[in-house]
Amino acid sequence: MKKENCPYCQQGEFLAKFGVLAFETETSEVIVFKDQTYKGRCIVAYKKDHVAEIKDLSKEERAKFMDDVARVASAIDKAYHPYRINYGAFGDTLGHLHFHIVPKYEGGADFGGMFVMNRGAEAYASDEEIKEVIEAIKKNF
Repeated sequence: MKKENCPYCQQGEFLAKFGVLAFETETSEVIVFKDQTYKGRCIVAYKKDHVAEIKDLSKEERAKFMDDVARVASAIDKAYHPYRINYGAFGDTLGHLHFHIVPKYEGGADFGGMFVMNRGAEAYASDEEIKEVIEAIKKNF
């Protein structure tokens, strides 16, 4: 079941506040984060229903979802060659299963520490930069 006040379930303006839908798989939506402080940063969100926890998926659905997470991380690695990739699965307030995939670059923003969730609109990439990130991830997916 889709939830009414969830950006991942409803997309539209709510999602557009922080991300751009890049593409979908059978199980997931890949959303490029508008704050590209960490070049290539995106979100992999479970798309079939409003599921809050990975433990709530069947073994098969969990395997498909985590395969999408790994494939997106691999695509970012191929496209941008970060030093490491950080993963965040937060759900305290939103409650929809999703992973932040955050490439970290040696000497770059917050290297060696926790990534900043969202620096706000002043850190957002241009529409053209977002398109370039989407194409780079899709090409390497």
